[in-house]
Amino acid sequence: MTTDTRPKIAYEEIIVGDELIKICGIAKGSGMIAPNLATMLSFIFTNADINSNLLKSLLKRAVANTFNAITVDSDQSTNDMVTLFSTRAIKIGHNLSLNDRNIQKFELALKKLCLNLAQQIIVDGEGAKKFITIKITNSETTERAKKIAFSIANSPLIKTAIAGEDPNWGRILMGVGKSGEKIDPKKIIIKLGEFIVAENGKISDSYNEEKLKDYMKWDSILIEVDLKQGHSQYECYTCDFTHDYIDINAHYRRS
Repeated sequence: MTTDTRPKIAYEEIIVGDELIKICGIAKGSGMIAPNLATMLSFIFTNADINSNLLKSLLKRAVANTFNAITVDSDQSTNDMVTLFSTRAIKIGHNLSLNDRNIQKFELALKKLCLNLAQQIIVDGEGAKKFITIKITNSETTERAKKIAFSIANSPLIKTAIAGEDPNWGRILMGVGKSGEKIDPKKIIIKLGEFIVAENGKISDSYNEEKLKDYMKWDSILIEVDLKQGHSQYECYTCDFTHDYIDINAHYRRS
């Protein structure tokens, strides 16, 4: 378990014809978490008889917006992996492809399971008290949205502000800017939860500090940035930085 405080388990099932297809996964991870995968081990099993090449393709597609969409501290490790095994107990057809309806149904369940496990890792991030979703919308490309999302998610200033329950939207704007992506600050809209905090290049006219402070007490926080540049979006997940994170890693090798 190392610094994990709890086991991470997820389960999904679908019906294909008259057969019950099961997908079960376990994961380990708490610190040194950042794409690709980081210090994380995950083992996923299914009883569906799907050939290894197709399973590999399905897993690669599944991790893109799940295990590779999380970060605890932006640090990566050499010893990480996610694997998908089939017991081949249930036959679901021959010559299956990504376009097969049953495979598409399986893929949705697999993505749901992977997201479940990935988010459990974030909830159990070292010293974490708050789960944070970063959503970038209306970007020119998904790649640009992803870069901005992780720029925000990996900012110690943003993560510590959230730990301190401080609705410091200036730090969020900083996170957007330091991504290096071109944006128009007069166009973007920044929201915390349902509250618009900045728009039209300035603090929002509807900004309410007291309501925002109440929102920041929640254990799940949403940061949303509307770039107003296109139609692509990306969503990633992180946690806050508390003093416990420092304590865990400052004394990691002490007995």
